[in-house]
Amino acid sequence: MSEATMSRIAPGHEDFTSAGSVLIIDDEAAIRESLQTLLEMEGYEVETANDGQEGLTRIAERPFDLVLIDFAMPDRNGIEILHDIRERDSELPVIMITAYGTVENAVNAMQAGATNFIQKPWDNEKLLADVHTAVGRRRAEEEIIQLKRALKQRYNFEHIIGKSEPMLRIFDLVAQVAPSRSTILLQGESGTGKELIAKAIHMNSTRKDRAFVPVNTGSMPADLLESTLFGHVKGAFTSAIASKKGLFEVADRGTLFLDEIGTMNLETQAKILRVLQDRKFMHLGGVSEIQVDVRIIAATNVDLKQQVKEGKFRDDLFYRLNVITIDLPPLRQRKNDIPIMVEHFIAKFATENERPPLRATPEVLRPLLDYDWPGNVRELENVIERAVVLATGPNLTVDLLPDALVGRGSKFAMMEHSPDASLFEIIEDCERRIISDMLEKCAWNQTEAADRFRIPLSTLNQKIKRLNIEIKKNKGRE
Repeated sequence: MSEATMSRIAPGHEDFTSAGSVLIIDDEAAIRESLQTLLEMEGYEVETANDGQEGLTRIAERPFDLVLIDFAMPDRNGIEILHDIRERDSELPVIMITAYGTVENAVNAMQAGATNFIQKPWDNEKLLADVHTAVGRRRAEEEIIQLKRALKQRYNFEHIIGKSEPMLRIFDLVAQVAPSRSTILLQGESGTGKELIAKAIHMNSTRKDRAFVPVNTGSMPADLLESTLFGHVKGAFTSAIASKKGLFEVADRGTLFLDEIGTMNLETQAKILRVLQDRKFMHLGGVSEIQVDVRIIAATNVDLKQQVKEGKFRDDLFYRLNVITIDLPPLRQRKNDIPIMVEHFIAKFATENERPPLRATPEVLRPLLDYDWPGNVRELENVIERAVVLATGPNLTVDLLPDALVGRGSKFAMMEHSPDASLFEIIEDCERRIISDMLEKCAWNQTEAADRFRIPLSTLNQKIKRLNIEIKKNKGRE
């Protein structure tokens, strides 16, 4: 993506040239100079203040990424200054530094809103690590805010987070096609955010003041789906005790989002095709035609071209839907979006669960970046929600993550075997667990599991048979 495109995506986003901006508030000149020298050697832009009032004046004059405050000063102590800072900026990271490293002082500082608490004399390496973490979080939070603002101003994409090349290309494409009347096909694995993109297309179209109507076509039996889409007249079938509008009528002059369209049976596909061609349909059991003006956005997590070849999807409907296709990348192909998405989900679920602000430690991000995310953004969102709910302190830690992400009880963990087990038995058991773990991730779809293992399906089936792995019913993808 060009720099020009980036500037359009995020207007006003600063090009930071330093490692971060830090304000030091301490009444001892020697301490100020020592900290300033240490931080400037690491590339930080540093300003100092010799008392609380001067420090508050500096904060009013310009933004900082972090404030270091001495706990005990002659005019006002660090806790009092921290309260004043929190009134101005509730999110500005503040690290308290003190020669009086008691548990009580630490608790008081953290309760007052301090990000961390460091005792004099400090360890340079630990202090720099704490500063780096605090500044990184501050910048990530600011980046999310700026990104949301930019995406909302340009695209109304306030609920979609991403700054990677694949996502920036999608944002540009959506902004380009949204104002048109064209039918759009969204392709991507489950959990990649197809409905969010569909909503963004709707909100950037001339239909934004009309209804956006989503329907998961894969979750309904065929007869119920047809009744839901086209409506019915009284007496059309046994339980039709009254006439009912269909979603095509509800979405008139708006947008109808047909998710998992690849699961539709051929008869329903034919009726959808007629609406696309003639903009007309009839209620089930009805005799009069109903004219509608509906934009269709369809989505699929299967290969529709392959479905056409296998006779499971109508080729004429496929070509009608395939006017403009947008391919959504899986999360494993845009992992540099994960840190800002984690910050976004933490803030979202902390607010929803009425929790104080929480932080993700660097140790938490490592397994999140290493994991392949078969469930994509939806899986990441669920993992972060779980961690936020289970957190008991101010930080999200590795122990709050599911076993599969960090190796506990998964194929990466050390496995226990009986003392007399042979090497062959141990290897066979490890192989059984690895294959079972992958099959579970793939919802027991052997073809997908074989693709992920990069082996022929026949080889995987032979291993499943040899290892006596019980195949559960294919659950499919939501």
